[in-house]
Amino acid sequence: MSISVMEGMKKRSSTRGYTKEPLTEAELDAILQAGLQAPTATNRQEIHFTVLKGEDPLLQEIEEEKNRLRGLSGLEHNFYYEAPVVVILSGEKGFRWSTLDGGIAVENMALAAEALGLGSLIIGCVYDALRGEKQEYFSTALKLPQGYEYEIAIALGHKAVTKEPHTYEAGARVTYL
Repeated sequence: MSISVMEGMKKRSSTRGYTKEPLTEAELDAILQAGLQAPTATNRQEIHFTVLKGEDPLLQEIEEEKNRLRGLSGLEHNFYYEAPVVVILSGEKGFRWSTLDGGIAVENMALAAEALGLGSLIIGCVYDALRGEKQEYFSTALKLPQGYEYEIAIALGHKAVTKEPHTYEAGARVTYL
């Protein structure tokens, strides 16, 4: 399935419910390629992609640390809504554009997932868990390259639920000079 980029942007919304059907190797590869194709500042290509299966125990550890830091317990869903795949994007510590570059890459991935008829959820809520007091532990466990740190993540899978994309009021959010 293929859709235009503009159609994908209009249709895409965050998926907060996935089937148990795994992604195919071709689907995952296409989404990773979309992330790798993303432009980076000064063409540094510093964004690294760590792919985890949804049942990886490390994801549960991240969930527990997120909840501990937020004082939460007994949530109905974990931070990736039981998606079969989670990709952690990391960038070079100290490179001022890694956060932006990670955001560009993850949006490419979300649009690629939509074009493939898949769901995605861009994830920032684990920032404190992965950049906090356990940062070194999680960086090692996730096998991030030396000198890299978490930037953003994305959950991927087949949609079990759908929702309408957000509406917006362009007149209130756009200024022409």
